[in-house]
Amino acid sequence: MYLVDTNVWLERLLEQERSSEVRRFLDSTETSQIFLTDFSFHSIGLILTRLNKSTLLLNFVQDTLLEGAVSLVHLAPEDTQAIVAAMQQFRLDFDDAYQYVAADKHNLVIVSFDADFDRTERGRKTPQAVLQT
Repeated sequence: MYLVDTNVWLERLLEQERSSEVRRFLDSTETSQIFLTDFSFHSIGLILTRLNKSTLLLNFVQDTLLEGAVSLVHLAPEDTQAIVAAMQQFRLDFDDAYQYVAADKHNLVIVSFDADFDRTERGRKTPQAVLQT
């Protein structure tokens, strides 16, 4: 099961350089095996609306969360201590530490283009690396 990081979703949504890699990953992975943090969801919403892409946001929510089986993962206030510990231990910023703790708490593989996760015990896989396994 995979926790898909914000940058992977945005790569596809904004049709960036590695968009086709993300598409292949998403097409070949059961949506019930894909998880998204509430932090990523809100970040995607913030970025897309700042880019005046509200319709794209609405389509994303419809396709992934309402019609798809992608699950939304939440952290509770009590998880803040673990987030701060991850920030200090692995030199992560808040959003990466949030993803890390969510993945650790729910035993998920982090799928990300962010190499900062390589400093952690859990590591990360790119969409391409998942496809190769």
